Amino acid sequence: MALTETKVIDQITVTENGIVLYREATRILKDGEQIAQTYHRSSLTPGQDLTGQPANVVAICNAAWTDAVIAAYQAQVAAQQLSNS
Repeated sequence: MALTETKVIDQITVTENGIVLYREATRILKDGEQIAQTYHRSSLTPGQDLTGQPANVVAICNAAWTDAVIAAYQAQVAAQQLSNS
């Protein structure tokens, strides 16, 4: 009986305002058959530092986060902060 654990990014979504959401699945296998699975979800905002992020997530961020997307997101955040003041 061999138990192994694998982790894989099984879902990546880009929202309308450029936020990247991704899900990492941790799978427990017993003799090659999956017996358990858990999920961890994370989000990244346009322009955020990508150091330490999975390579496939970084590739999606680099494709989605154009200068215009980053600027629009920063303007949206600034407007929300002004309206909350």
